[in-house]
Amino acid sequence: MMDYFISGSLSALWLGILTSLSPCPLATNIAAISFLSKNIQSVRSVLLSGIIYTFGRMLTYIGIAVIAIIGLSTIPKLSHFLQKYMNMILGPILIITGMFLLELLTPDFSSRNSTEGAKKLASKGKYWSAGLLGVLFALSFCPVTAALFFGSLIPLSLNYNSDIILPALYGAGTGLPVLLFAVVISTGSKSIALIYKKISSIEIWARRLTGFLLVGIGIYLSLDHIFELF
Repeated sequence: MMDYFISGSLSALWLGILTSLSPCPLATNIAAISFLSKNIQSVRSVLLSGIIYTFGRMLTYIGIAVIAIIGLSTIPKLSHFLQKYMNMILGPILIITGMFLLELLTPDFSSRNSTEGAKKLASKGKYWSAGLLGVLFALSFCPVTAALFFGSLIPLSLNYNSDIILPALYGAGTGLPVLLFAVVISTGSKSIALIYKKISSIEIWARRLTGFLLVGIGIYLSLDHIFELF
């Protein structure tokens, strides 16, 4: 049972890391830390800002997950439906999520206004604004983030009956690169472009690999639970 939950925890953490490495969240994370560290000289202060920022993201994802999961589980008919047909639903959801990651589905959602507002808030450089900034950026769902969170994390949390731990790990995963860039920014900005370029190249292959895996697993679940071929 413990090994089963550990695998779910690692999956949630990986989904968060993959989210953070996607171009949209990665760019906003870098922008946030750049503003937060603008008038801060010590590494310790920059790291504290990054931790508070990450904590704000964690709380946001926990809150959204709790609302979504409790909302689903408190509706008797829907709860029974999910228990009975969850595996049948999960297959197509994973296929669609994988198609988002492979950029086979690319809807155009804009979060420019919320991002600009968050940047203005970040320019104040206060510790309390770091957490609020994390909340605002976490709420700025781009297509990949929405696909990973609602298409993978929420079904994963439902499957493991975890509306706090798995979303918290997902949120922590989204903030890991922030802590790395906090150190880089505090020690010198010349390395940022090089590191960003390397991470961007890693993200492409990590996203594609995860996309293929999700599509493959989704096809298997669909064939097994919908068409009963296995």
